[in-house]
Amino acid sequence: MSGSRSRTVADPPRLAVVGTSGYAFSYLHRARILHDEGLVRFAGMADIRPPSAAAIALLPPGATAHAGVDDLLRRCRPDITVVATPPHAHVQTGAAVLRAGSDLLLETPPVLDLDGFTTLSRLAAETGSACQTGFQSFGSPVLPVLEAAIDAGKLGKVTGIGAAGAWIRTDAYYRRNPWAGRRWLDGEAVVDGALTNPFSHAVATALLVGGVAGRDPAEIALELYGTRDIEADDTACLRIRFGDGPEIVVAASLCAEQDHEPYVVVHGERGRAKFWYKSHRLEIDDERVHLGDPADLLRNLIAHHLDPDGVPLLAPLSGTRAFASVVEAVRDAPSPSRIPAGWIRTVGEGASRHPVVRGIGEEVAVAADRLALFSEIGVPWASASRRPGGGPAAVTAERTG
Repeated sequence: MSGSRSRTVADPPRLAVVGTSGYAFSYLHRARILHDEGLVRFAGMADIRPPSAAAIALLPPGATAHAGVDDLLRRCRPDITVVATPPHAHVQTGAAVLRAGSDLLLETPPVLDLDGFTTLSRLAAETGSACQTGFQSFGSPVLPVLEAAIDAGKLGKVTGIGAAGAWIRTDAYYRRNPWAGRRWLDGEAVVDGALTNPFSHAVATALLVGGVAGRDPAEIALELYGTRDIEADDTACLRIRFGDGPEIVVAASLCAEQDHEPYVVVHGERGRAKFWYKSHRLEIDDERVHLGDPADLLRNLIAHHLDPDGVPLLAPLSGTRAFASVVEAVRDAPSPSRIPAGWIRTVGEGASRHPVVRGIGEEVAVAADRLALFSEIGVPWASASRRPGGGPAAVTAERTG
């Protein structure tokens, strides 16, 4: 941290939040709680749009609101900064935070390509600042239990990691902001697809559980589909392979009949483990336990700031390198293929309208169970025989390094 700051060791670290609406509002609320606890001094917030009255009301006396991140950093001089902006602003904003000598918590998806990952990793190393990401599942109490079971050989050799998720997303979801459902906006990558935003936690958690989160994939195979007039996919699956280690298969859709709780399943030669990463439940073979709430990643970053040698980050940027490769591959893949109308029905009206793909809740589960893509498990609209004339947007990216 910069030695120019006139603070004493006893002073709580100064905390700032960039972003004031949507999910960022929850960070404002948490910042005020931490301030009232005396753990931090909530110094200010920034947004290019005027903050709401509810956001302003969360500022403690003396804290300030700013129209830009540069002004916030200059005037508030935060020790820790949360960046919860639209994803395509993460690298530029996060870089400004790190250059200012502030530790950084970057919401998900943290970056949209390997260049962004490299930029922020280099700046963190150069400035000595910490960079935490917002993957809440990385703080789950399930992870050390699952890791111990794998290390002890309870499952046998791990051969693959599957993940599945199926949710409902209405028309209102795609009207929530200008970048919703987009791949690009004003020349900048957005990549707001099923795997890269709503189910980004499924992808990142599967990579983490597989022990390959910080590595470069050797191969990424994608099948991207859509039901709406949007650029990005709303139904997709992928397979990630490495030079060694388990392969990863993730299948997801935002066109379900009903919401299904997403999960990661570990395939071993002698057994299986299933991790519901939102409710932090774990099942190993027939034994199921609920292990409580995850660690708060902002509190973890604060503790790391105060004791960097004694408190490791739970969700460091370094643990998202493979995820960045996935987002980049989705960004550069062919446009999603349209699922034929005969497999889709429409439910609801107005803002509550949403498409339902027949059987998709079961199909994502089968893909995770068999470690296979949609086209490999016999999903009719994903049949490989439909390539190349309007078949699935399947791409295989060969990678080196």
